[in-house]
Amino acid sequence: MTDTPTAPLRIAVPNKGALSQAAAEMLREAGYRQRSDNKELALIDAENNVEFFYLRPRDIALYVGEGTLDIGITGRDLLLDSGADANELRGLGFGKSRFFFAGPAGRYDDLSDLEGLRIATSYPGIVRAFLAERGISASVTRLDGAVETSIQLGVADVIADVVETGSTLRAAGLTTFGECVLNSESVLINRAGAEQNPGHEIFLRRLEGVLVARSYVMMDYDIQSARVADAVALTPGIESPTVSPLHREGWVAVRAMVPSDGAQRLMDELFALGARGILLTDIRACRL
Repeated sequence: MTDTPTAPLRIAVPNKGALSQAAAEMLREAGYRQRSDNKELALIDAENNVEFFYLRPRDIALYVGEGTLDIGITGRDLLLDSGADANELRGLGFGKSRFFFAGPAGRYDDLSDLEGLRIATSYPGIVRAFLAERGISASVTRLDGAVETSIQLGVADVIADVVETGSTLRAAGLTTFGECVLNSESVLINRAGAEQNPGHEIFLRRLEGVLVARSYVMMDYDIQSARVADAVALTPGIESPTVSPLHREGWVAVRAMVPSDGAQRLMDELFALGARGILLTDIRACRL
C-alpha cells in the first residue's frame, strides 16, 4: 500500500523591498531553493517539499492569517498593522527599524500633544491601537508611500512612520518626539491555532540553525593543561567544549562555539592566559 504524499509546506516570502533579499539569502542558507528571476511569483522546491510564493510584504500576514499559506516572512510592523489572525513565531534579525511620531522641529514635545491632531501614516492599525491604549483622541489618515510631505501640504499636523536613520525626516524639517511606538524587524509568522503541516518543524529547525550559525563562531586554540579550567570558564561552549590532547606534552587543543559578538576580546583574554594558535571559523549551519 502506497503512503499518501504529504502536502507541501506553503511559504510566503516578500517579493520586493528591504526584506526580500535578506529573506531569500536566509532561505538559501537553510538549504531551500530560491528564485533566480525577480519576476517569478512562485517556486516549487520539490526536494524539500516546499512551495514558495512571492507576495507584497504588506499582504503576507493576510494570506497566512486566512490559512491560504502555512508560514510567512514579513515585518512585525506589517503583521500588527494588518490585524490578521496570525502569530509571530520568532524574530529573524534583519530589517530592523523603529516607529515614531514626528512633526515640525520644536513644535511638539510629548505624546499628549497628539490630542486632537491630524496624523498621517502608512500604518493606521498600529497608530490607532497605540492611541487607544493611551486614551488619546486624534484623527488618523492612511497614506501610502512617503508621508513626510503631508504636513507641508496641509493634510496632517504630524506623521507616524518607520524611522531608520532619520535623514528623510530632517530633510523635511521634521523631528521625532515621544516614546518609540514599535521596534520592528523581520518575523516568521503562522496562522493562529492552525494545524501544522508536517514540514513545519523541519523548516523552523533549519531557520533556527541559520540564526545560531550567524550568532556564533567556532573557536579553536591550544593551551597548557594546567590552564584548561580557566580557559574553559571563558569558552564553555553550547554544552561543553571539546578538549583533546596534543602531541606536545602538557598541552591540549580546545574547540568551542562562542558568540560572535565579543569574540575578538575573548581572543585577547585567552592569549593573556597563555593560549596560542587561536583561530575563529564561521559556522554555515548547525543543529542544537
